[in-house]
Amino acid sequence: MGVMTMKNVIYALLLVGLCGLSAVADTGGKKDAFAYNKLIGRSVNLGNGLDAPTEGAWGVTLKDEYFSIIKKAGFNSVRMPVRWSAHAATNAPYTIDTSFFARVDHLVNKALSEGLVVILDLHHYEEVMQLPEENRERFVALWAQLATHYKAYPDRLYFELLNEPNNKFTEGVWNSFVVDTLKVVRKTNPGRMVVVGPVQWNSIGKLNTLVLPAADRNIIVTYHYYDPFHFTHQGASWAGKESEKWLGTTWTGTEKEQKDICAAFDKVVVWAKKENRPVCLGEFGAYSMAKMEDRARWTKFVVQEAEKRGFSWAYWEFCAGFGVYDKDANEWRPELLTALMQQ
Repeated sequence: MGVMTMKNVIYALLLVGLCGLSAVADTGGKKDAFAYNKLIGRSVNLGNGLDAPTEGAWGVTLKDEYFSIIKKAGFNSVRMPVRWSAHAATNAPYTIDTSFFARVDHLVNKALSEGLVVILDLHHYEEVMQLPEENRERFVALWAQLATHYKAYPDRLYFELLNEPNNKFTEGVWNSFVVDTLKVVRKTNPGRMVVVGPVQWNSIGKLNTLVLPAADRNIIVTYHYYDPFHFTHQGASWAGKESEKWLGTTWTGTEKEQKDICAAFDKVVVWAKKENRPVCLGEFGAYSMAKMEDRARWTKFVVQEAEKRGFSWAYWEFCAGFGVYDKDANEWRPELLTALMQQ
């Protein structure tokens, strides 16, 4: 399991012609990660779809037409969160279900055929967060399969090792996971761009604890940003009962509010320059219970400050609780789309 079918190989090679891209399986050479980060550009997360326990369980089933809609709106890429752990055996060799692989392949191919960069993200592997060492072998085995399966795909397919490592993932444990996982990925994908973020839910405050293999320059570093949290997560049930008390929290763009964001992003710049690594703001967004005018104002400012600093970004998310797109009305939410595209 994990070896591409001939159909998928042919499809991937066709995509090379469609997208003007090269496969990276046999290049071996170093690439310009900063240039590849620019290709991410402006992105949107396809959240609540493949990262749900099963697709559709959280109200989102990804449609083929979404990718052309996203491309036409001006986005350069999509981040595709996938709960691979829910579709793989729990005993060695931890085989990923072939039908699920086929479903993900279909969506990845659709995105690539539209000329979009795809960040394929291992998302919501809750067991590894709770018991890292007990799940290390399975985690690495999942990536060994993914790397082999996608090795002939165009280089606009990027891998993201794990969304928001947290809970029992201490800095040292996570850094060792990164080393172990990159070893298996690089066996088949020496030039593939890999996205990696720090512990504590990819927080800025933990960037300085992230230790990456110095010789591997085909890495893009990610962080997530949802501050002020009481504003962005007001009324969000998963944030706990306290979130109901936050309802009505505003973000009006005061001098202090703006300075807080700038100061946080400047910390990222300092770290990135020191480490000489490109940066992607992999998630940010304000939940739908906040006032739309405030959500749009906050979103526009975050995008503005990220782009000033040369970060690529991926808005959370496409068509669910934070959604920039209304899947029921089949239309963009104009305030959010304008804020993202700085129109």
